[in-house]
Amino acid sequence: MLKMATPYVTDESGKYISASQRPDGSWRRPRRVKDGYVPQEEVPVYENKYVKFFKSKPELPPGMSPEDETQSDAAGLSKTAKRNMKRKEKRKQQQIPQEDVTSELEHMTLTADHHTTSDATERAKKMKNLRKKLRQVEDLQQKMDSGELKTPSKEQLDKLSRGQALRDELKLLEEDLGDL
Repeated sequence: MLKMATPYVTDESGKYISASQRPDGSWRRPRRVKDGYVPQEEVPVYENKYVKFFKSKPELPPGMSPEDETQSDAAGLSKTAKRNMKRKEKRKQQQIPQEDVTSELEHMTLTADHHTTSDATERAKKMKNLRKKLRQVEDLQQKMDSGELKTPSKEQLDKLSRGQALRDELKLLEEDLGDL
């Protein structure tokens, strides 16, 4: 901790800290202090006995230098621990190429019709969504035909009117997927 020289001034009236200028240009008034006063900035931080013990404890065993530590990392390990370290290193090396391959696959195009693999999955998702909407339309139509639903709301009527458009779109998507 850097020890600051406090600007104490002593005269016949006692001890005080002299006036000083703040960073904004204004001035602090001089402050009276009693004998034995220690400014807050200079008070040491309290550390309990456990903290003091662990701070004073050396990092390495007695007689061992830091150079010896780096050399003995692998030497002090059991066969199993060494084998596990090698496996971890291998996995790290294998993970890097796998990430490159997956990123290349995402950008790669299929030779037939130049569709990406993600495009095919998106089409499958869209087809699933369309089938779900068609089921809802058919369920709504059945309820109306059976008389269970006598006065359909505006949203329900809109859904019924979109039925044929959904069938056409699903048919187009199935044909496109069949061409791949």
